[in-house]
Amino acid sequence: MPTDQLRLAERGLVDGFRRATALAALAASPLIGSDDGHAIDALAVQALRSALGELDVDGVVVVGEGEKDEAPMLYVGERFGRAGRGSPVIDLAVDPVDGTRLAAAGAPGAMAVLAVAPRGALAALGAAHYLEKHITWLPDAPAGASVGELVDRIAAARGIAASGVRVAVQDRPRNEGFVVEARAAGASVELFVHGDVERSLRAAGGEAGLDLVSGIGGAPEGVLTAAAVHALGGSMWARLAPQSRVERARVLADGLDLDRVWSLGELCGAPAWVFLSAVTECAPGDAVMPGVRTRPDGPAIVATWHAGPGVDAMVGEVRVV
Repeated sequence: MPTDQLRLAERGLVDGFRRATALAALAASPLIGSDDGHAIDALAVQALRSALGELDVDGVVVVGEGEKDEAPMLYVGERFGRAGRGSPVIDLAVDPVDGTRLAAAGAPGAMAVLAVAPRGALAALGAAHYLEKHITWLPDAPAGASVGELVDRIAAARGIAASGVRVAVQDRPRNEGFVVEARAAGASVELFVHGDVERSLRAAGGEAGLDLVSGIGGAPEGVLTAAAVHALGGSMWARLAPQSRVERARVLADGLDLDRVWSLGELCGAPAWVFLSAVTECAPGDAVMPGVRTRPDGPAIVATWHAGPGVDAMVGEVRVV
C-alpha cells in the first residue's frame, strides 16, 4: 500500500483541500449557463486562492492554467498556505474549473480539481501547452505503447474481444489518427468535446465502462491526471505535442525533448492526492455527482471526490453556509 508521505489525513488537511475545491465550485456556480467562461474561471480562482491560503502547508503551484486559454490563473510559482514549523512541503497542480466551456453552457462535466504531491514530485513541463496522453486502468502498461497495443493488452487482461474495449478520444482534428488506430484495433470509440480530466479518472479507475483515454490534450491537465492515476493504481504515458510553431520554439528553449516518452513515474514521482468538486453534474467514477445545489433557506451542498495513498476514490459532500 502506498505511504502518505505528506500525512494529509493525519494532519487533518484532507478536509481542507476538499473544502477548497468545494468553495471554488460554489463560487463559479452563479454563472453556470452564462456563456461567460472567463468570469467563471475568475470566480473559481479567487475562491480557491483564498481557501488555499488558509491551510497549514508550505505550498507552491507547479502546474496551473491560464495562458493556454487566456484565462485567470493560479500562476506557476505562486506560493500559498500558512507555512509553519512542521508544515508539509507540497506542490500543487490545479485547474480551478476543468470544463469551463461546459459550465458556461450549463452542461455536465465541469469540476474544480487539484492534485497535491510532495515537493518535486510533479513534472515541470515549462511552456508546454499540449501533451499526447494515454491513460488506462491496466497496471504496468508499458510507456510508449501504441493505442493498438494497449487495446490488445486490455482485452487480454479482461478476457474479452477487442470489441469490448472502450476508448475515449477528444473530438479534435489533431486526434483523428488516434480514432483510426483504436477502431482498427477493434475497440469502440467514445468521442467527447470537453472534460478530459473526468474521462481520464474514469479510465484510470477502471469501473465506469471506460478502458482507455488517448489523444492530444492539455499539458496541465495531463500532469494533474498523472497524480490521479498514481492514486488510482492505473497506468499512463505522455509525450510533448506542441500545436504551434511558437509553442514548439518555447518548449525547445526550455530544454525539453519532443521525442521523450514520459512514464507515469516521471509525470508524478510520488504518491499523491487528488481532490475535486462538481460544478455541474459529473461522473469521475461510477457514481454520478450532482452539480452545486444552493437553497435560500440553508447551506449550499457541493459534491466532492478524492483519492490518495491508501485511500480509494471517495465521494462525499461539503455544506457551505
